[in-house]
Amino acid sequence: MIAVMSTMFAYVSCANAHDAQSGWKYEPYCCNGNNHTGDCQMIPTKSVRIVQGGYQVTLAPGDHRLVTRSHVFKLPQQTARRSQDSEYHLCLFPDENTPRCFYAPDMGF
Repeated sequence: MIAVMSTMFAYVSCANAHDAQSGWKYEPYCCNGNNHTGDCQMIPTKSVRIVQGGYQVTLAPGDHRLVTRSHVFKLPQQTARRSQDSEYHLCLFPDENTPRCFYAPDMGF
């Protein structure tokens, strides 16, 4: 039982969220890695378009550290999380093809 508890503790400590560039923390479910290798980061405002029912996010290489080719994601508004710095942020996991969490500023809600 002790071995199981220590394994669970190690797992929980690895799931800590890293900080957005402006200082707030991404939710642990959303991020994997740290500030340099994590899958969450701010994306350019020009990459996001508000469309009926949600958002269209168009990314090119350089818009997010994990993106190596162009992507267009359609993300429902009800799945967007509230950004705490008035910027858009995207978490891609387990690869660049899979948006895990999308953060939008208040004006996008």
